[in-house]
Amino acid sequence: MIAKVSCAALMGIDAFKVELEVDFSRSGMPCFTMVGLAEGAVKESKERVFSALKNCGFKIPPARITVNLAPADVRKAGSAYDLPLAIGILVGMGVISPEKVDGWFMAGELSLTGDLKSVPGVLPLALAARQDAGKGIIVPETNGREGAVVNDIPVVGASDLGQVVRMLLDEEVVEPTVLNIDTLWNERQSHLVDFGEVKGQEHAKRAIEIAAAGGHNLLFIGPPGSGKTMLAKRIPTVLPPLRFEEALEVTKIYSVAGLLQKDRALMVTRPFRTPHHTISDVGLIGGGRYPQPGETSLAHRGVLFLDEMPEFKKSVLEVLRQPLEDGEVSISRSLMTLKYPADVMLVAAMNPCPCGYMSDDTHVCTCSPLAVQRYRGKISGPLLDRIDLHVDVPAVPYEDLKKARSEVDSATMRAHIVAARDLQVQRYEGLHFSLNAELDGSALEEFCALGESEHAFLKQAVESLGLSARAYTRILRIARTIADLAGGGDIGVDHLAEAVNYRGMDREG
Repeated sequence: MIAKVSCAALMGIDAFKVELEVDFSRSGMPCFTMVGLAEGAVKESKERVFSALKNCGFKIPPARITVNLAPADVRKAGSAYDLPLAIGILVGMGVISPEKVDGWFMAGELSLTGDLKSVPGVLPLALAARQDAGKGIIVPETNGREGAVVNDIPVVGASDLGQVVRMLLDEEVVEPTVLNIDTLWNERQSHLVDFGEVKGQEHAKRAIEIAAAGGHNLLFIGPPGSGKTMLAKRIPTVLPPLRFEEALEVTKIYSVAGLLQKDRALMVTRPFRTPHHTISDVGLIGGGRYPQPGETSLAHRGVLFLDEMPEFKKSVLEVLRQPLEDGEVSISRSLMTLKYPADVMLVAAMNPCPCGYMSDDTHVCTCSPLAVQRYRGKISGPLLDRIDLHVDVPAVPYEDLKKARSEVDSATMRAHIVAARDLQVQRYEGLHFSLNAELDGSALEEFCALGESEHAFLKQAVESLGLSARAYTRILRIARTIADLAGGGDIGVDHLAEAVNYRGMDREG
């Protein structure tokens, strides 16, 4: 008898339907064969499944068992096929009728005792099942809330194999997991830090407000102890809240990577990722033998912070160029090409020189001009080209340290940023982008039109400071955001003057 059970395989952050077929034949030499491009963990499921069935009270008679995972030309990985395989064998044995499993999608890892363990990728599985008009999905109990984020499809969270069998045999009623999406937003983690705690550095806070409002990338340059890392860690406190569609994208990435916390059904706060400078290029953008999302994708819709940026390997930094330009990571393999979302706000920090004190009046810099040039040369021109704002973060004077809490707190900054982003959404409605940082080509000319006095000022700035064409484009984008923070009117000379001030690396180049 041939049994068919629906399950799913992951392709990037999406899932596609896989039909697990089991041919259970009592004739011929007893054996177990699995086909359909199954990798190691899938093939090992035989031992887990057979032990789980035995310990749940099911005796498997000698038989010739052939398992096919269709489509057979796409690789299948992971342990989520344990549950559908066990159910397929029971259907083949005649314990469960085929009609009982028809339309149900299943995923789950089995322990040797039959307990169901959580698996990654349940949210994409639920979306695939809904798209296929499935009857529902059966997953481990610990994955129930994650799957229930998807509306319009029942999600049954089971504790063990025996419970699944009893449910399919109508011997036990297992209620689907119910989740109120509105309550998930109340689970937002309250930030433990605030910009109101930052004393001094008003120039840097203003730059952060501009960067967050327009979606611009940001580079802090300053001596050790000036507060670069402290400022970066507070950026998520001023970013607009995630929309549901954005939260779903982020959750899918964390689900596929197996990093979604068991008590969190949905990622409701923007991610903040801080990889160490020893990270590899695969760790940063993703990949591997069995491709997984990297730190850049894990920071999707949030902040990717690279502290001590020149300490990263140059080859690692260079792989960021394509994701920063396209907002996604493309990983090519011989049999497939995967794409992971990577729409991040890049925030980087560096010292002005190897010793760190070239711009500090209270310390003597011991670096030669050649050493400074070599140090800064670790960040290539094309990568620097993708960072709009270069912000000097000087050491904080004692007069600022003894002041009380700053009046410019996170709530105040966030209100300005949200208002500026609302203006951009309205302005770019119907276009393929929604932030000033994405302006280019004809859109740049249309939405960043300048008057005669503005052209005259910018011409003088470009010629006197020796700015490049790419710096000209960045200045217009930044000026557009500054104007939006001021209410959304035309770009003025004062907006351009402030924007030029944030292109320090160009002036030094």
